[in-house]
Amino acid sequence: MASKLAVHFCGVLFAMLAPVSASAADTVLNGLDYPWDIEAHGGKIYVTEKSGTVGILAEGSFTRLPVETSQPILDDRGGGLLGLAISPDFPDTGRIVLYQHYGTPDARMNRVIEAERLGDRWKETRVLIDAIPGHPLYNGGRVAFGPDGMLYVTTGWTENRERPQDLGSLAGKILRVTPDGEIPSDNPFAGSPVWSLGHRNPQGLAWDASGQLFAAEHGQSGHDEVNRIERGGNYGWPLIQGDETRDGLLAPLAHSGQSTWAPSGLTSDGDRLLLAGLRVNGILEVTTDGRVSEAYQAGERIRDVLVSDGVIYAITTNRSPRREGASEDRLIRLDP
Repeated sequence: MASKLAVHFCGVLFAMLAPVSASAADTVLNGLDYPWDIEAHGGKIYVTEKSGTVGILAEGSFTRLPVETSQPILDDRGGGLLGLAISPDFPDTGRIVLYQHYGTPDARMNRVIEAERLGDRWKETRVLIDAIPGHPLYNGGRVAFGPDGMLYVTTGWTENRERPQDLGSLAGKILRVTPDGEIPSDNPFAGSPVWSLGHRNPQGLAWDASGQLFAAEHGQSGHDEVNRIERGGNYGWPLIQGDETRDGLLAPLAHSGQSTWAPSGLTSDGDRLLLAGLRVNGILEVTTDGRVSEAYQAGERIRDVLVSDGVIYAITTNRSPRREGASEDRLIRLDP
């Protein structure tokens, strides 16, 4: 596979347009408990909380609903109830897709489940992908439906140097399955849900206006990445990072060099990518040719970012799975 020509930027290059200050961020909702994903549908905003709830914000009122699963959710360190995707048939079925951490602190796993709302709770209806290796910190966790109607899933490397390069392992990958959890016939590796490999801990997925997929992932000691994802692409971890190259391995579109963004959620407003940054306490702008700049400085750890009807929303997670921090988080709205 040919190497990809990319433009790399070490660290954050600040845009000519001044970043928006924290005062331009309006609080939409206080009192969140380690939120991890936000999605919008039908004028409502849906929020996952790591402890095991999916809340709904509608007309200024927030309803927090527990998720009932066949395997208990393991809410421990970096694991819990993580990613959320609204199914394409949601208006007819009310189905959502969730990324769930389960097991015990000594034997951790992840899986992708489907759930429906039943009154005052969400209930698991089926498991779409199971037995994804788990870790206290590196679980990936993002789920998203692409323009092709397929479900994409990010998984972490679990601090095992063999797994990201092993097509027989689900760890350190971006997976692609049908909405029913089946393996599409046009996946790059026959009989496998793997769409791309060689990832460390990807937590962001987004498509631009042309339908191109991008992913954001945490690096090791810096070297956080934004990658342009190609079908069957190998993104090199742990064989290369940063500006390193090797035949058959794809270099990042942009990376942070020795500094750290701690990237999580990723979205597109049609013209640029917006990247939620935990360590940079704000949102970065990434152009599709790899230029990185600060878009919004929030003064808080930003876990996910959403563009809905031209409005930019974000959630904070001010606690870190590595250490304690502020116990209360919020949903904010940012001036465009």
